[in-house]
Amino acid sequence: MEVASGVAHHDPSQMVHCHATWARSTYLPTILSVTLDLANEAATLELGARLAAALQPGLVVSLSGELGVGKTTVVRGCLRALGYRGRVKSPTFTLVEVYKVSRLYLHHFDFYRFEDPREWIDAGFRDMFDGDNVCLVEWAEKAGEHLSVADLAIQLKHAETGRQAEITAHTEKGRQCLRQMNT
Repeated sequence: MEVASGVAHHDPSQMVHCHATWARSTYLPTILSVTLDLANEAATLELGARLAAALQPGLVVSLSGELGVGKTTVVRGCLRALGYRGRVKSPTFTLVEVYKVSRLYLHHFDFYRFEDPREWIDAGFRDMFDGDNVCLVEWAEKAGEHLSVADLAIQLKHAETGRQAEITAHTEKGRQCLRQMNT
């Protein structure tokens, strides 16, 4: 991957524009936020591939945005980059899909159907967020306060052309991941 003048790309026709914002404080840890313009599905899959290269056990990533904005496409790009060749679907009805890929146990959650945050507890998911599994969570906000803050939050939204992803690191593990994604 080349990075030149703020634009990261593999192929000149598949550009992903980056705007990074760093906030530093003497007393607070560094907060890292990156906004990406994703021109098409290929760019969204590339975001997933970049995420895959930076994953580490115990990482929790929330994926938010309206229906059809590309949350599952990011997960598909991540899994493909890790070598998974099977079908990747949103676990809207099953709530979770589990993948053993590369060196990781990856759990893909979708809480869209939750009507009450207590359903997260009733489903018994707490043990899956054990510090060993990678958890990619669509609609994490539906679990309410039962799910702790994600290490990395990816907010996707429709843009005039394509989509836009705002990625924010909330923990040191998330900051490490996002820095690695940007190299």
